Order: sequence, then C-alpha cells, then structure tokens
Amino acid sequence: MPPAKLRRAAYLICGTLTRVTVRDRLRSLRVDTTPLRTSPDFRRLFFAGTVFYLGGMVSYVALPWQLYHLTGSNLAVGLLGVVELVPLVAFGLWGGALADHVDRRLMLVWTGVAQVVLTALLMLNAALPEPQTWAIYAVGAVLSAAGALQRPSREALIPRTVRHDELPAAVSVSSLGVQVGLLGGPALGGILVESVGAAAAYAIDVAGLIIATALFARLGSYPPSEDATPASLRSIAEGARYAVSRRDLLGTYVIDIVAMFMAMPMVLFPALANDVLKSPHTLGLLYSAGTVGSMLVTATSGWTSRVHRHGMAVVVSAAVWGAAVAAAGLTTNVPIVLLCFAIAGAADMVSALFRGVIWHQTIPDSMRGRLAGIEMLSYSVGPLGGQVRSGLVADRWSVRASITSGGVLCVIGVVATAAWLRDFWSYDARTDPYAAAERQRRAADGRD
Repeated sequence: MPPAKLRRAAYLICGTLTRVTVRDRLRSLRVDTTPLRTSPDFRRLFFAGTVFYLGGMVSYVALPWQLYHLTGSNLAVGLLGVVELVPLVAFGLWGGALADHVDRRLMLVWTGVAQVVLTALLMLNAALPEPQTWAIYAVGAVLSAAGALQRPSREALIPRTVRHDELPAAVSVSSLGVQVGLLGGPALGGILVESVGAAAAYAIDVAGLIIATALFARLGSYPPSEDATPASLRSIAEGARYAVSRRDLLGTYVIDIVAMFMAMPMVLFPALANDVLKSPHTLGLLYSAGTVGSMLVTATSGWTSRVHRHGMAVVVSAAVWGAAVAAAGLTTNVPIVLLCFAIAGAADMVSALFRGVIWHQTIPDSMRGRLAGIEMLSYSVGPLGGQVRSGLVADRWSVRASITSGGVLCVIGVVATAAWLRDFWSYDARTDPYAAAERQRRAADGRD
C-alpha cells in the first residue's frame, strides 16, 4: 500500500479509536440507573421520594408566603422554623428507634397518611375567608413531627432494596430524584402562590403525598432484623454510642456540621442580591445555583462507583465547598458569584453522596434506623447554626466579610477535623472492617 494511503488508514483508525474512547468515557460519567432496573422496590422508593420532595417544596414556599401575607411580620415567619425544630429533633430520634423495631413499610405508609391529612388541613385553612395563623403553627409542628418519624425509615430502607455493590448508584439516583424536587418545587410553589394562592399549592402537595404513600403501600414487607432493639430512650442512647465509637461515622457527621456551620450563606442571599450585587432580580438565581451544581454532579455520577477512598473524597469536597463560598464573597461580579455557588453546590453533593455510601455500606441493618435519625440531626444543626453565625457576622462587619470568612473557616475546620480523625481520612471501602463485615453479612443472608 502506498505511504499516503497508509497514513490515511492510520488516521482513520486512530480517529475511530479516539471517538470510541471519548464516547466510552462520556458514557462512564452518566448516572448509573442499574438499581432502577433491577429492584422494583427501589424504583417505588425513588418515584415516591421524587414526588414527595416536589410537593413538599411547594408547601415549603407556601407556608412562609402565607404567614407573611397574614401577619406582615418577618419574625412571625422565622418563628415557624423554631416551632418546627423541636419536633424535628425529638421525633427524628424516636423515628430512628422505631425504624429499627417495626416494619419500615408500615412506618412509611402510616406517617404518609398522617402527612396527607395534616397538609389537607393546611389547604382547608388557606381556603377559609380568614385563615387562622395559629392553625399554621400547630399543624406545621405536627407535620414536622410526622416527617421526622418517616425519614429514618425511608433512608434505612434503601440498602435492603438493592445489592451491596449497587449502593453507590442507589445513593446517586436517590439524590437525583431529591434534586429534581428541590429545583422544581420552589419554582412551581412560587408561581402557584402568586397566581392562585396558598390553598392550590397545598393541594399539589396533598396530591404528591397521596401518590408517594400509595407507592409505599406497594413495597414488600421489611420487618426488623432478629437482633432488633425495642424502641426506647435506651436504644436511642445505644445508637449514639455506636456512632461515636466509630471514627469513620463520626467523621461523616463532624465534617458536615463544620462545613455547614462555618459556610452556610443562604440567609444572606437577599442582602447579597440587593445591597452587594445591586441586582435584586438575581435572588432566585442565587438560591438555585447550588442546586444546579448538585444536579450536574448527580447526573454525571457514574464515576463515583470507581472511588473507594470515600473519607478522603468527603474531606476534599467539603474543603472545596468552603473555598468556593469564600471566593463568592471576594467579588461583586454576578456570573462569577453564581459560578462559585454552583461549584459549592456540586462539592456539597459529592460530600453527601460519599457520606451516604459510607452509611449504607457499613451500618448493620439493626442500627440503621437510629443512625439515620442521628444523621438527620447533623443535617439540621449545622445549617441552622450556620445561618445564625452568618447573620451575626454580617451585622457586625459586612455581608461579604461574613461569606468569605465563613468559607475560610470551613476549610480550616475541615482540615483540622481530618487531622483529628485520621481513620476517617484513610477510610477505604475495600479494606474497612465494617464494610467487609456488612458485605459478608449480606452475602450470608442471600441479598447479594
């Protein structure tokens, strides 16, 4: 063959190989949907969770909107969070204990029914000629309790519906469904409350809760394990001792609390948009930028199944979260600020994915509900405390100083935590004794 033809043939072959390699690499980034195909019960949990969060975020917008329009007071809106916090903490821990003691499917169904009834009461109250403010607080508190009772059972059920090696993919897919709700729910809620009122928004939530509860009812039975502990204060304390005794688990909680407490800037977004960026119309973009970053991570999360140093991944991503937040406070350029918050949201999602994998792959089923309750506390304490810190520093110095200092302190705190909990930094799913024990346990039970 003439040299020119040889060169052309080599070019075509190399070009084809390059295209195949790039295509394969892109395919490997796609979210792994294997659990949706292999597990009917995981599929039901996924769709139930998606519509649950979508409807719940519609009500999340409608509740403060309605309170503000009834009272004209920002304090009245803030008090709703205080009213909801106490039952969230108390019933979250109790719900975790119950999740280890009763059939988790029944917990999901009955707490789902309770949420349908309570949200319907909010809808009826909103439809009255003169809606009652006290009813919003009362029902909101009980609704918070019902949700707190349900969540540990929902979280603890995921590992029992998929194989052990599918857990990273299951965590990613579940997170994608949540992100769809978190992104679409507020937008839909904002349109509804402004156009047709709060009652219509609550009606959407009621419909979503009915669909989710019906899907929960179609799940198989998931009774407690033989060594399950009866629900009691003693069993809750036992779960707390177990969490503290394992430095890998302790690392997942402490890293998240430090990151959220030091660098939670969302409470400053109204002031950032109006006073710093001089662009009030960017407020919605500030709130959604992080969610967009999170969705990009979950949509391209195929690579997570090839990562085994989960502790290192959590530490690095939490530090990136802090660095991105700090960078957002250093500029008044709107596109750069939005990009920084999108990067922060992406990093936070990476941290959340690997924390979830550690929990699901290493916690025994008999303890999983109680640990899910403790996990819910870590999700709540850090962001709530972070909002207080951000507000105090902003009032004392400035909004930008609060955002940047929080991000810097987050990086320092995360690095210090990693140095303190070196077992967490060196966690490897392939060699960790708890992960290995759980793999063997599931294999012995015939679930893998």
